[in-house]
Amino acid sequence: MPETPRPNPAAPIEAVTGVQLARGIGVQPAKGFWAEAWSQVVRRPAALLALCWLAVVAFFAVFAPVLASGHPIAAVPATFTGSWVSADFWRTAEFPLWRFLAALDLVLIVWVFVGVPYIMIGRADRRAHRLGYALAGLIVAIAILSLSTVVKGRLDSMATDAGRESIRLLAEGKTPPPITSDWRMVSRWPQAGLIVGVPVGALVAAVAALAPWGRRKPRIIVCAVAAVASVWAVSARWSPPLARFDYAQREMQGSIKATYTVIPWSPNQRFSELSRKPPGSEFSRVMNIAAPTPVAGRTFMMGTDAFGADVLAQVLHACRLSISIGVVSTGIALLIGVTMGALMGYFGGWVDLLLYRIVEVFMAVPVLFLLIVAVAVLPDEFKTTYVIMGIIGCFTWTGMARFTRAEFLKLRNQDFVQAAQASGLPLRSILFKHILPNGVAPVLVDTSFAVAAAISIEAVLSYLGLGPVDSPSWGKLLSMAVSQEGEFKWWLAVFPGAAIFLTVLSYNFLGEALRDAIDPKLKKARV
Repeated sequence: MPETPRPNPAAPIEAVTGVQLARGIGVQPAKGFWAEAWSQVVRRPAALLALCWLAVVAFFAVFAPVLASGHPIAAVPATFTGSWVSADFWRTAEFPLWRFLAALDLVLIVWVFVGVPYIMIGRADRRAHRLGYALAGLIVAIAILSLSTVVKGRLDSMATDAGRESIRLLAEGKTPPPITSDWRMVSRWPQAGLIVGVPVGALVAAVAALAPWGRRKPRIIVCAVAAVASVWAVSARWSPPLARFDYAQREMQGSIKATYTVIPWSPNQRFSELSRKPPGSEFSRVMNIAAPTPVAGRTFMMGTDAFGADVLAQVLHACRLSISIGVVSTGIALLIGVTMGALMGYFGGWVDLLLYRIVEVFMAVPVLFLLIVAVAVLPDEFKTTYVIMGIIGCFTWTGMARFTRAEFLKLRNQDFVQAAQASGLPLRSILFKHILPNGVAPVLVDTSFAVAAAISIEAVLSYLGLGPVDSPSWGKLLSMAVSQEGEFKWWLAVFPGAAIFLTVLSYNFLGEALRDAIDPKLKKARV
């Protein structure tokens, strides 16, 4: 008689009896609230596709300066015949791509190659904590870069004023002071990056290390590493060289040999002869280059804009602006809104009455018109991406404050809150360690929609020609679809329009999926 096969203990159990459950057979380990919500989000095909698209946008936001650049990876004289790994190559070669990477590019690349392995390596149950520390380090580094950029802009303005003063003194027949003795020219000093970066980095890192988040030792290490990386990036790229794109001409003349990255065009690389060329246009054919050179095979896969710049390079580089505007401005709004809502909901009474009047004042401010006015009246050194992020974040927090207030009003009389008060815990611990984790779910849902709204605001602002002048933007490309003569170019509307549509739609899909995952009524229906 054949032997009955024994059941595989590792195989999943489809059905169990009550007796088996009492013995512990088929009992599944309980999931946390957010783990269960996340598992419900990724089960929805629309949310999964949204996550895939946002992952693609985030990838290009980090690596677009490396993947799409008109600066070659390496350039050597045309007479060089040695190996690309020899010592002669390293002595004679130029590396323009590395020299023209900005400070933010360096910080993001370092964060990817250091922070991502730190998040993934180690115990899976501690991965969320490691993700929090890595994001905190990135925030500290970006804060140091933004403050250093503002200081550099102010110093450049002072240096310009000093130069004008010297010209005025010369015109009057007077002898101006030497430039080296004028303290207003500090931005031109070779060591200016360290002079500005070290105190700014130390100040921001000290404030972040003293803030009450995480454990003390990992917090100090994260802030120190972020400060060192950002100060190094600021000092290394304090005075970048003037961008010149004459490599193609030098190649055609036979003076150099160059190796380019995947897309050999930069977003600010312009050719007046290539205005609004359709996708697939060849560089050599439009520029009437007859000789078969390495440059002759280059094409503009998505065409060119009104200034003759490659559309594909601009679409990829604009990923950083869109995702940073959305995430950073929403993070600022989340910080302000949760703090205000927690104070209103916990204390109530006259505190709630006073702070809610402030909320109503901010609700009455039209953000788009405020941005238009700010761009018109702010000095040039403040017309940057960071300022736009701050303005959007400081005036879009009212919805989050109202959600947080409602949750705190509901939870402040619960037994666990009264137990925390009776234990003598500080107010900060009661608000943000006990009440907030139990009432943050509706706020996070609103956060995903706020990110989409911030991206839409930036696109509208760039479409009107009032966006950041130093960054490519999807809205700016979209505004070039119709020329001054009324001629419509479809590729300038389809490609950036599709990027805006898919990104905003992805955040909305994630918001809807997260809202359904944390809805208690739907959760009971699933059970």
